[in-house]
Amino acid sequence: MRKSAKSLLLIGVLVVSAGLWAQQTTGQPNQPQQQSPSQQKPTNQEPQSEPTTTIHVDVNLINVFVTVTDEHGAPIGGLTKENFFLKEDGHEQKIAVFDKESALPISIALAIDTSLSTRHDLPLEQASAKRFAHAIVRPVDAMSVYSFSEVVREATPGYTADLRRIDQGIDHVHLGASTAVYDAVYVASRSLDKRKGRKVLVLITDGEDVDSKVEYKEALRAAQEAEALIYSIIIVPIEASAGREIGGEHALIQLSDDTGGKYYYATSTTQLDEAFRKISDELRTQYLLAYYPSQRTSFSEFRRIEVKVTGVPDAAAYRVRHRAGYYSVKSAF
Repeated sequence: MRKSAKSLLLIGVLVVSAGLWAQQTTGQPNQPQQQSPSQQKPTNQEPQSEPTTTIHVDVNLINVFVTVTDEHGAPIGGLTKENFFLKEDGHEQKIAVFDKESALPISIALAIDTSLSTRHDLPLEQASAKRFAHAIVRPVDAMSVYSFSEVVREATPGYTADLRRIDQGIDHVHLGASTAVYDAVYVASRSLDKRKGRKVLVLITDGEDVDSKVEYKEALRAAQEAEALIYSIIIVPIEASAGREIGGEHALIQLSDDTGGKYYYATSTTQLDEAFRKISDELRTQYLLAYYPSQRTSFSEFRRIEVKVTGVPDAAAYRVRHRAGYYSVKSAF
């Protein structure tokens, strides 16, 4: 019994001693030990109170992709930063980033009208679209193929540089009855919004919109927020019975103008191929101008951009195309 009592007493002393030692080394036992930044171990979670300077700067940097052509529509290369004059809401801005004949990767959303009104020309459109894809897509680029009738469908599994998958997507577009052009613009623009580099939406359609869920303004805003250039290839029906949808054509023209793209009319395979060739040429001779807005002069959430070319012969005859402006606050989607 004495031996057992001594053993218990010894164990109790050891327990008390260990507890006192633990309190001395760890401070308050019920509070986590505060570590200095150099002592903290990295975790998989980013600190909530440390927005980095880089992210802040990227949000404020405004990208403007500019195409300059002569009076015949031929792209003008060889311009320098000093040849461009840029304004936002009427106030001159300092160009912080200049990329001559931009080599940035291109993401292209190719949207093909598969409604009943374009059914006759669809095989020719598909063949021409594949030739365009093979001419424009480099390993650093990516394309996604959409078909739209009353429903917008993505024919490729996301954006890809794999020409075999692009060809398969073009060959297997879904046919439909009516047309939802604005829905196609909206859906494709939202997909482009997540991409980096230059972003382009190529529409092949006769322009007739009869079934869109979103309106023209929503489609245009989605494209502008994505910084997407819209190139519209307007298919003019050869048969008189097919008719023309003039209102839809004008809407496509305005979408292209407001985003810095361009529109083309095509009545034959030759003209369709020519339109694709011109788009390809322009995308290889663009300029990137980027700036940090120096001041806010308007309460409107839409800021208007103006770019001019100066200091070169015949500059007055050049046509400068770029997006009309940008939204200071992006819409929720």
